[in-house]
Amino acid sequence: MNYKRLGRSGLKISSIALGTAQCDWWVDEATSHRLFDAYVDAGGNFIDTADVYPALGDGVGGRASEEFVGRWLKKTTKRNQVLLATKVSGRIGPGPNDEGLSRRHIVMAVEGSLRRLQVDCIDLYQAHDDYDDVLIEETLWAFDNLVQRGLVRYVGCSNFKAWRIMKSLLLSERHGFTSYISTQARYNLLERTQVESELQPFCAAEGVGLLPYNPLAKGFLCGQYYPDAKLPRSPRAKGVQKVYFKEQSWQILEVLRRVAQDCGSTCTQVSLAWLLSRPAVVAPVVGASTVEQLKEIMVAPQLLLPQDALSQLNKISNASIK
Repeated sequence: MNYKRLGRSGLKISSIALGTAQCDWWVDEATSHRLFDAYVDAGGNFIDTADVYPALGDGVGGRASEEFVGRWLKKTTKRNQVLLATKVSGRIGPGPNDEGLSRRHIVMAVEGSLRRLQVDCIDLYQAHDDYDDVLIEETLWAFDNLVQRGLVRYVGCSNFKAWRIMKSLLLSERHGFTSYISTQARYNLLERTQVESELQPFCAAEGVGLLPYNPLAKGFLCGQYYPDAKLPRSPRAKGVQKVYFKEQSWQILEVLRRVAQDCGSTCTQVSLAWLLSRPAVVAPVVGASTVEQLKEIMVAPQLLLPQDALSQLNKISNASIK
């Protein structure tokens, strides 16, 4: 496994981060624990969750993902082998202050996350989404206070625009607050424009680690979908069909399959290897349903795509997103 520094911090994380949004959705607790074990055994050290996983569309997030991780840590005593990342801001209750990035919500939410994870400190605490109705200074002040109290070691963000992260960095420097070391964004071969237009060059210039989520486009880029075939048995299949069944997507998938065959690899591995070749990318956040899938994923950082393969993928995906 390869390890990279997360932004300008001294934190080194594995080139594959394990996502947990699937926990208690289509992956049960026993399987989740086997996935966590297999991930660490393969050299992975970064588990990413959130206080609203699994999010099943009822407007209020779940708690099970953090609880699954917490019970696994308690059972295996592997806390020192992993870096724990979780997120705050999503709705966790019916009240007007049960979501967002206010100081009140952050302090309340971190206490719940620590309890469910059964730890006394979170390695990376991330603002899950941006809320422009809250002063950036208030959010940063709350995060800085958590770091000073020893409840959080580093802070990051997710789904932020580049200019909002830049403003946050400037305010952190002005006030002496802890600053964001990373950001998460939806990024894959099918969805490039939003990240590459501003966020990616900003991250590269300012030393903010980029953690792409949805790196396999909900499984579309694994190569299991075909234009005229029956949908695979997956809880996400209909959603994949709705979002990604487009002519441009099929063109990209066709080239992806050809590159994978030429490399003696799989579509999954090539998709992740392509992401790891992109500027500022530290580790894709990847979910898995089975240990077999995870083993396939964990090989991806060792795959060095030839320049011709990278050129093919860049050309077809650039052409398709214009």
